[in-house]
Amino acid sequence: MLDIRNQIVRRSPEEMLNQLKNFHLDLKFSVGIWYFSPSGSRFREAMSEPKSIEERLDIIASLKDYGVSALEAHYPNEINEDNMDLYKKFSRDTGIRILTVIPNLFFQKQWEFSSLASPIEEVRKKAIERLKISLQLNKELNTDFAIIWHGGDGYENPFGIDFMAMRDRFAYGIAEAMDQVPGVRVAIEPKPYEPRGRIIYGTTAEGILVAQKVERALRNEENRRILEEGHSLVGLNPEVGHVLMAYEDLPYAFSLAMEYGKLMHTHWNSQPLGNYDQDLNVGVISPEQAEAALYVLKMHGYRGYFGIDINPERMPVDVAVKNNIDALRSMNARIEELDHEAILEAVNKPDQYRGLVEAILIRARAPKSISLPLISFIKK
Repeated sequence: MLDIRNQIVRRSPEEMLNQLKNFHLDLKFSVGIWYFSPSGSRFREAMSEPKSIEERLDIIASLKDYGVSALEAHYPNEINEDNMDLYKKFSRDTGIRILTVIPNLFFQKQWEFSSLASPIEEVRKKAIERLKISLQLNKELNTDFAIIWHGGDGYENPFGIDFMAMRDRFAYGIAEAMDQVPGVRVAIEPKPYEPRGRIIYGTTAEGILVAQKVERALRNEENRRILEEGHSLVGLNPEVGHVLMAYEDLPYAFSLAMEYGKLMHTHWNSQPLGNYDQDLNVGVISPEQAEAALYVLKMHGYRGYFGIDINPERMPVDVAVKNNIDALRSMNARIEELDHEAILEAVNKPDQYRGLVEAILIRARAPKSISLPLISFIKK
């Protein structure tokens, strides 16, 4: 189990400067097997022929030398009991590990009225059972966590809904499955809407609340022991696009999850504020948000993977993955070269260094062909 307890550490300005100078993000990249085969939408057909699991794995294997070191897949449509040996062989042959097995709780018609939060007890039991099996596969594959993206759990018409009961069913369903398969972490991925009009626990703060609620409900001795040692068993996997769909500030959202020691994973893409879920490549929109988020991760010692979660509709998937890796590496290189001492001085003494952070970032993003003069900053 990756120890993420360091995320909650508070640092003085001097300690933070030491952290920024000496801690370097390890850019380990994971990919989701789902976007390696094209899919259509309600507006248009798929733009190329679908690919088998074997064909997708072959493409992913070809990306290892470019930096892909882990794989994510949904149960049961992408990974299941019948093809586990295929995935195990893939990992042995390539060294690319299975990072997470994700229960698919959103696609099938049986989740029409929610899955874990469903008021229909028979449906809810099926969702808990699917989560339990997914946790068992995660345990067998020695993954880092099971992501739960609960896109089908929510509502459109709020009138008359017992929201407390809905949230209880969701949280306690997760706890029930986790107590049956102890010792496996869960990373919840909030999203405010789509496909439901309103998805429950859809923002970063709500994700932290449900993570704490599930942990309080755990009863298995092994789970209780892990929690008593200060580890999180339920955390978050914020996705850049989902955070921005909710009009959240990305670095603030990441730091909020880390404040509670619950940032288990990150999913990267880009997205306009609000709007539908676009899954654009990293940096296509709002690259400054991504850079600020990377800086927050550096400040608080993030050691997890950087999951690429995209929808590469108009370019080959291998090209898209490489572009995302290149974008994150470029952004990280930029923040590594910043004058950390000057930034902290400006942040902690804003009355004395008005405009300094902005000036530093302008110069960091300027092409080498231009030489911008230094600015004198004085107390106003």
